[in-house]
Amino acid sequence: MIFRPSREDMKLIGWGIGRVILGIGIIMTVPLVVAVVSTEWNVVLDFLVGITACVTFWLVAENTCHVKKDLTWFHGLIVASAGWLFAMGFGAIPHFLSGHFKSYLDACFDLMSGYTTTGLYLLQDLDHVAYGTNMWRHLLSYAGGQGIIVIALTFLFAGTAGAFKIYASEGKEEKLLPNVIRTARAIWMISLTYLVVGSFFLWLGLMWGGMAPGRGFLHSVWLFMGAWSTGGFAPQSLNLLYYHSFIIEMITLGIFVIGSFNFALHYSVWTGRRTEVFKNIEVRSFAITSLIATFMLSIGFGKMGLYTSLTEFFRKGFYNLVSGHTTTGNSTVFSTSFFGEFGFIAMCAITIAMAIGASACSTGGGLKGLRMGIFTKSLWGDIRRLVSPESSVIMEKVHHVHDIWLDDALVKGTMLIIISYVVIYSVGGLLGTIYGYSPSVAFFDATSAGSNTGLSAGLTTPLMPALLKVYYIFEMWAGRLEFMSVFALFGMGIALVKGRRTGTR
Repeated sequence: MIFRPSREDMKLIGWGIGRVILGIGIIMTVPLVVAVVSTEWNVVLDFLVGITACVTFWLVAENTCHVKKDLTWFHGLIVASAGWLFAMGFGAIPHFLSGHFKSYLDACFDLMSGYTTTGLYLLQDLDHVAYGTNMWRHLLSYAGGQGIIVIALTFLFAGTAGAFKIYASEGKEEKLLPNVIRTARAIWMISLTYLVVGSFFLWLGLMWGGMAPGRGFLHSVWLFMGAWSTGGFAPQSLNLLYYHSFIIEMITLGIFVIGSFNFALHYSVWTGRRTEVFKNIEVRSFAITSLIATFMLSIGFGKMGLYTSLTEFFRKGFYNLVSGHTTTGNSTVFSTSFFGEFGFIAMCAITIAMAIGASACSTGGGLKGLRMGIFTKSLWGDIRRLVSPESSVIMEKVHHVHDIWLDDALVKGTMLIIISYVVIYSVGGLLGTIYGYSPSVAFFDATSAGSNTGLSAGLTTPLMPALLKVYYIFEMWAGRLEFMSVFALFGMGIALVKGRRTGTR
């Protein structure tokens, strides 16, 4: 029997979403300051409108929805899933007002792409975007990499016993510290430390290449935010190809590989457990799948006679492969090169790498290395059971910060998520094919959207059909939240329509 959510439930959900939107308004103050310093007064007005809208929504929610009740798992799931949608709508206000978008839908597309660290974009004339707007693009990607719920937890949910519910509902299941608020702040400590170090080295690299110090500083911060968050945004339309710098490519490669690892792994290394890097199932999974995909890429390039020198293969092939595998989306080739030059086998290698993706509880997307490890170990266990005596007890485990024994519930849950990803990739690819795009291009871009990668073979443009834009927004949203809270939101919608009234939950 399905029960309809009570009025108190809806008010508590509204209160939680209000706190999330306030967090978005707080973040907008950073590009506002950049716009003021740069004397971009139209942009200042854009962000003042956006901040006012966010604060107004929060005030209404705070005064009409607050109840003396803590968040349950149900509320946490809904706040996480619906919170991202509300954050997209409010965050798109400055974008739309900038005049660089055909429609509000396009602005929402870019906001969801940034929040989910995808990196696909529909913004027009990127090379002439104001500094304040460019800061907003990269900052929302950087913040989205930590999770917009983590932002709210860090500042706005202190003392809430139900905070872990919405933390886990955003796809982050591991607490680095016993207290989830302290965990959220530890995530920010890790990210901000890397921000300072990584931006400094990028700044040196850009100045070495001849860029002016002031402009180089902004570009270094933006490039770091795009790489660390595995979001792939860059301040120029040519992405990394704009810089023509081997040094910048090497630094960003290191940043997005490190950024794609689990925050729990980072914390283990920071606290002295460095051997975890070699034992962790996700690191091993990433190494193995990267080697297989690189082998496929080399075969594909060999058949096409493309990038025959080691330097070319590394800069044009391997870099983009790892960028796809970490679900970053930074690219050193034109988007049309994936379809026009790489050939079918090389495109398949990158598509598979994007589909698998990065680590759980990281800034990356995709199926995740942990799930690939669980799936492989479970399959190996089934094979062992088939060839072992019936009386044998076969148990498999994976090491991820600590040993995890594989039981039926864990394996079934893992398979549900894997199947869900495969479904959204496939539906997106079929939808693109129906609209007349080449199947290779359609499945490449659909996988990129669903895995939160951002590489494009040329399909994702402002001229793409509106239905594809909406579906890609859904893919980015569902893929980033890893489905559970999305299922809960749809379930609540059904309960509101068909559920029975009840006085208690």
